[in-house]
Amino acid sequence: MLRSMYSGVSGMRGFQTKLDVIGNNIANVNTIGFKSGRVMFKDIMSQTVSGVTAPVDGGQGGVNAKQIGLGVSIGSVDTMHLAGSAMTTNNPTDLRIDGDGFFLVKLSDAQETPFLTRAGDFHMDASRNLLTSDGLHVLDSSGQAIQLGEDVTAFTIGSDGTIMQTMADGTTQAGVQIGVAKVSNPQGLEKIGGNLYRMTMNANADGELTPTTANNAEAGTGAIVSGQLEMSNVDLTSEFTEMIVSQRGFQANSRIITTSDEVLQEVVNLKR
Repeated sequence: MLRSMYSGVSGMRGFQTKLDVIGNNIANVNTIGFKSGRVMFKDIMSQTVSGVTAPVDGGQGGVNAKQIGLGVSIGSVDTMHLAGSAMTTNNPTDLRIDGDGFFLVKLSDAQETPFLTRAGDFHMDASRNLLTSDGLHVLDSSGQAIQLGEDVTAFTIGSDGTIMQTMADGTTQAGVQIGVAKVSNPQGLEKIGGNLYRMTMNANADGELTPTTANNAEAGTGAIVSGQLEMSNVDLTSEFTEMIVSQRGFQANSRIITTSDEVLQEVVNLKR
């Protein structure tokens, strides 16, 4: 069977995967805190027809190897952790990290390692817990769930995540700080859906996760902006351009298969 046919099949599979990633990016163009993905290709090992010949002093020169490529495969599917644009909501529990870092959330106290998220659309429940839209607890800088006291009548959130509480007697006092985590390799995080990421061994050394504070120069975390949300970083112009490239690449590889089939048909017709 012709090598070109299998090369065309590998190309079609690769561009199909790229279209899958592009489709997911476009579907999440309005998802808060979403980070777009991209597909990188790499060539499959080549078949060596003849090897390299070294040059001989005063004699025959060197001869390069003859190699035939066998197609393409997926090199990586990267998550682009670039900052999205700010969307002003003026809702005090809507938070955006202006810089590096992730919010820490937990489903319950029994969960050892918290999840990470860039989506700061938080809410207060009837028990005055600060939660995500799915009911996960937002953690403070010590890794504990945030719950306001019964005598708190109002609150604001500072750039370092400090919750300034207005008490029932009219006084103001500083409460806990909203926790933020810095990740050495954000692309090493595992997406688990719901705008959440799971810590892995390739995101931080040994998979460790240490809560810290926002606007921390030593830790390298960004400031928290209250009343704003981080929008998706999907660029529709780039996505539609890549969609055209992927479509034409898929089409060109299908032509390789068609042409290879015609060649094989000619071979079969040599004997009638």
